[in-house]
Amino acid sequence: MRPKALLISLLALILPFVAKAQLISHRGIVKGGYDFWVYMPQDRAPKDTTKLPLVLFLHGKSLSGTNLERVREYGPLEALKFGREIDAMILAPQAQGGWSPSRVKKVLDWTEAHYPVDTNRIYVLGMSMGGYGTIDFVGTYPDKVAAAIAMCGGADIKDVSGLAKVPLWIIHGTSDSAVSWKESQKVVDGIKATGDTSLLRYDLHPEVNHSYLGRVFYMSEPYKWLLKHSLSDSVRTVDRTVEITKKGMAGAYKSMPGRKTLKVKEYKGK
Repeated sequence: MRPKALLISLLALILPFVAKAQLISHRGIVKGGYDFWVYMPQDRAPKDTTKLPLVLFLHGKSLSGTNLERVREYGPLEALKFGREIDAMILAPQAQGGWSPSRVKKVLDWTEAHYPVDTNRIYVLGMSMGGYGTIDFVGTYPDKVAAAIAMCGGADIKDVSGLAKVPLWIIHGTSDSAVSWKESQKVVDGIKATGDTSLLRYDLHPEVNHSYLGRVFYMSEPYKWLLKHSLSDSVRTVDRTVEITKKGMAGAYKSMPGRKTLKVKEYKGK
């Protein structure tokens, strides 16, 4: 066989298995849950049983509503469009104004049943209203979560003792006029009251406002930090080596490789 013909034959064999990321919308699928996106970092061969880590992203109030496309306007899904590599599935539901831990769990349970989720590596990430949602979900279901980052948030749940069981990074800015940093401080004080802060990180950034902290979604550090944790760890610890700094936030957008096109599909299950 000639070299050119051999190359074409090889490409015909290889191309069907080349990894292609997908973003899949799910509307009206989970009764009592939310509409949501699922990001798959790659296509999978039919017999591939590898489980993947999952980042649950809870958006802020500005993305609330019934137009699922809005959830792509900021956060991890937008970061993907600009080339940020996130080596995990992303589950991104849309709320209509406030997060219910039980409704979020219904969506997560459905996703676990229909996608190859590594249940030892489920993470939660949210800001503002999503920061509240992160704290409330983790505090309600601490045994489901390997690690979480809550930015510019607080807590609606009364009992925050469950948060002491999970590697948790709380981040806020002192110049936040939308959600006072004191709301995060209340959560921290509640964890301290349990007597165990060994899994807590708390960063209060001087002179950082509400919107500026949103740059964290576009950095590699939050995803790197989350993926360092697993429920299968013999001893639960919190990573303190990864840093999120004001300087890093300043260069967040420039650090992304460049715009990419994601293959968008719609889930049409019964």
